[in-house]
Amino acid sequence: MSNEKTYLEYSEDNGVSHKFYEVTINGTDVTTSYGRIGTNGQTKTKTYSTPEKALAEANKRIKEKLKKGYEPAVMGVRKKRPLTRRQIDSQKSKAKQAPVLWKFNSGAPAFGIFITDSHCWVGNQNGSVFVLNHEADILNQYRLPDGVKCIVADNPWVYVGCDDGCVYDLTGKLPRLAYEISENVDIFWIDINNGLLGVSDAGGTIMTANHENEELWQRKSQGDTGWMVRCDDERVYHGHHGGVTAYSNSKHGNILWHVKAAKQVLFGWQETSTVYAGTGTNKVYGLNKKTGKVEQIYQCDAAVYSCAAAKEGEYVFAGDNYSSVYCFNKAGERLWKLGTGCGSAFSMQYLNERVYIVTTDGSLACIDAGAKAIQAAQTGVIPQSKSVKAPKPIAVSQSNELETTSDPSEGVIVKCVRVKGKLRIRVISDVVKCVQENGQLKLVVSEAYHHDWNVQFPRNLREEDALFVVDEIREASSGGFYRVYGNIRRFVP
Repeated sequence: MSNEKTYLEYSEDNGVSHKFYEVTINGTDVTTSYGRIGTNGQTKTKTYSTPEKALAEANKRIKEKLKKGYEPAVMGVRKKRPLTRRQIDSQKSKAKQAPVLWKFNSGAPAFGIFITDSHCWVGNQNGSVFVLNHEADILNQYRLPDGVKCIVADNPWVYVGCDDGCVYDLTGKLPRLAYEISENVDIFWIDINNGLLGVSDAGGTIMTANHENEELWQRKSQGDTGWMVRCDDERVYHGHHGGVTAYSNSKHGNILWHVKAAKQVLFGWQETSTVYAGTGTNKVYGLNKKTGKVEQIYQCDAAVYSCAAAKEGEYVFAGDNYSSVYCFNKAGERLWKLGTGCGSAFSMQYLNERVYIVTTDGSLACIDAGAKAIQAAQTGVIPQSKSVKAPKPIAVSQSNELETTSDPSEGVIVKCVRVKGKLRIRVISDVVKCVQENGQLKLVVSEAYHHDWNVQFPRNLREEDALFVVDEIREASSGGFYRVYGNIRRFVP
C-alpha cells in the first residue's frame, strides 16, 4: 500500500477551531500533518515493523479524530480563517517625542516582547522572532509556522504563543513544541508559571494546562475578548471585556474574586502583590492580588493598549492608541507623557530605567526613561536614535527536527516509556561525564535523578522506547517533575 492519504478538517461556524489533520501511509511509514487550515502545519513520520502495523496505527489515529468531530474534506476548499487582532486605530501623538535610543524594524506589526539583562526578544505577525542585545545588534532569529501573539518567560525558559494554537519553547537551537492548546481554545494571550500554562481567548474563556500539556480546567469568564492572563503560584488572573477575574490555579479553578470596574481589559502586568490591567476606558487599574481591591487608578488620555511596572510598582507605564507612552508614580500621579514616534505600543516592558515597546509599525523601540533623558525630552531635546532593519527572514523551522548523537556525555539521557497507557519521558541515566584518570578516559556519574519523575518534554517527539540526549534536566521549583532546558538530540547508542 503506497501513498494512501486521508485528509480531515475540523471547523466551527464561530471560527474558534479551524484545523486540519492528514495521514499518509507509505509502506511501513505513517506521516501525519496537522495545524491550522491555510498553513503548512507540523509534519511527523514514524516507521513501523510491517505495513499491516502501519495501517492499523493510521486507522487508529483517524478514528480518534473522527470521534473529536473531524470530517473528511478536500484540501484547499476552506480558506484560511481571518485571525483576531487587536483593533487599534493608531494616531500620531501630539505629545513631544520620547528619547528613543534605538528602533529595530521587525518587518511586520509586532505583539511579542520579552526583555532580560542581556537579551531583547521581539516576535511579529509574520512568525519571525528576533533576539537582540541592548545595543540593537541582532544575535539570533527564529521562524515559527504562524504569527506570534506573545512572548512570555518562565525563567529561564522563553515561550512563544502563536496563531497556529501552539506554544513553542525557544531555549534551544530550534523551536520546540511545548504545548498544543485545546481545540476549542484560540490563543489571545498566554502566561506560564512553573510549567502551568494559562490561556485566554476571544470568547472570554480561560483555561490551564499542566507541564504534560493536560488540561486542568476551563472556565467562561463574565466577558469576552480576554486579552489578559497572568499566572503566579496561587492564582490565574484573567482580564476581559467584563473586568478582571482571579481563579485558583488548583485543579478546580475556583473563582476567588471579580472586579467589574476594571472593564474592557486590553493588557495585563503583574508584580509580587499587584496585578495591573490596562483598559479601553483610558485607565490602568492596580489590583490587590489577594483581595481584588482597587489600590490605584492611573488615568490616561486614550485607550490603554499596554502597561508595565517597575519593581513593586514604584513606577507604572502605559501605552495608548495615540502613540503615546505615560509614566506614573506609585501614588497614581502622572509624571510624563511622550510620543513614541513609531506607532502605538501593542506590548511593553520596563527594565533598568528603559521602557521597551513593540508597536503597530513592527518596531521594537528602546526608550530612555532616566530622569535626565525625560527632562531633556520634555524641552524638545532628544538623542540621535539608532535605526536597525531586520534581516531577511529565515525558513520556517520544523519543531520535530532532531540531530542525532551517540555520545552520552553530551547531556542527560531520557527515554520515552508508556505509563498507564500514556507516553511519558523519564531520566534513565544520571549525569555522566567523561573524565581522564591515569591517562585514560572514563565515564563517571556526577549527579543522580529521580527515575520515577516525569520530564516535561515535547509531545510531538515522543515515541515509545525512543532515547534522547538533552542538554540539561532541571527540577521544577514546585518539585515532583523535571523540565528539559536547551537542545534535544536523538540518542543512537
